[in-house]
Amino acid sequence: MKRRSFIKANTGIAAALTASAGCAGKREDTSSGKEIPGLAGMPLDVLRARYRADLFDEFLPFMERHVIDHRYGGFMCSTRPDGTNLSTTKRAGYEGRGVWVYSFLYNNLASEQKYLDVAERSVRLLLKNKPVGASMWPGSFTREGEPSSQPGASVNADLYIADGLAEFARATGDDTWWNMAREILMKCLWVYDQDDYGTGMGKGYVSADTPPISGIRIMDDWMLFLWVATQMLHQKPDADLVLLAAQCTDTIMTKFYNPETGLTGEILNHDYTRPKNDYAQVVNFGNDFQALWHVMASSLRIGGGSHFHKAAERLRRHIQVALDDVYGGVLNVLANVDKNIWRTGKAHYVQVEPLVGLLYVIEHTGADWAQELFGKIYDYEQKTFHLKQYNHPLWVNSADREGMFDLKKSNRIGNFHQPRHLMLNLLGIERMIERGGKVSGVFT
Repeated sequence: MKRRSFIKANTGIAAALTASAGCAGKREDTSSGKEIPGLAGMPLDVLRARYRADLFDEFLPFMERHVIDHRYGGFMCSTRPDGTNLSTTKRAGYEGRGVWVYSFLYNNLASEQKYLDVAERSVRLLLKNKPVGASMWPGSFTREGEPSSQPGASVNADLYIADGLAEFARATGDDTWWNMAREILMKCLWVYDQDDYGTGMGKGYVSADTPPISGIRIMDDWMLFLWVATQMLHQKPDADLVLLAAQCTDTIMTKFYNPETGLTGEILNHDYTRPKNDYAQVVNFGNDFQALWHVMASSLRIGGGSHFHKAAERLRRHIQVALDDVYGGVLNVLANVDKNIWRTGKAHYVQVEPLVGLLYVIEHTGADWAQELFGKIYDYEQKTFHLKQYNHPLWVNSADREGMFDLKKSNRIGNFHQPRHLMLNLLGIERMIERGGKVSGVFT
């Protein structure tokens, strides 16, 4: 499949990112020699123990008992925290996420065959429905792997599948899976660049009478393109993926960013201009938190100090705007910036994604503001979303503004954001402990 205009050989962007590996970090960082003895009111070794317990004593055993399908492979995520399985239907995107989680776990924290087997069985289930050409994977399958819905219109699920396959390639040492991931990624780029892509998407953010946008550009997609490309580039060099990562960074940091508000919007027109209606007012903080730490992760890969520091400052700005000073935690969606209209529900993933970004900032700069925000959000997440207060493992997926929820209405186990957060932060805390709490010195 030929690549179209999405990936442009923009030497200006690539050169800017490469150049930032040098003096930019030295100019902006002043944390040399700083030590972080603890976070969230705990010594680092105590915090590490909590993270390990959440991952190895709660999440993984629950998945083993109630969510992983040991007969047919894959993940039955329609399950309640008490272990009640509501449906055996499997969703393509959740399969891709699960493959990544268990492959990453095997690669970085626990090289046990049972974890690799979980990932492999999910891959085999996905391959039963591998699409041809520019088609997307079916949105969902039966327990046995038969399609139970039509192919999706969004590239979202296929990107998560590419993400999972790339990490699975690292776990198995078989480049076949990396090459397949690259093929899926390039397909998604081609689909995304079509003039009518996503027409009608984004309607859930705005009023019913707001006309749909043809060829919508969604920040969520750019976030995923950058995440997948960065993960793949950690395994092997690829000129197209380098350009893609550079273009993603530029698009997130310049095109979706609104300098008048200091916030990153969610929706643009196909030509990347700002819509002339309420679509331009939408800010999805859950996606912004992820996108900004993805920029930081990509910058760390190439040593790009200027982009790391700029993304860190924007993360700070976005968290400060989304903080609920009345009930705690962070809100997810600002539906209209100018009118200050918020969706006041709170999602669990929106609490943990900033914790990943904040730990990046703490580990590599030691910024006091990041330490303060980390403690505030971590404490809220533990007290509000953790179900140990109800004698259940895991965490509830969503709550109202006051942090209240109905366990009887809980209908899904999240198999990606929380375990990714636990694994990435556990690794980060372990690196900090190995350095005696000292800041990394990457940018000094």
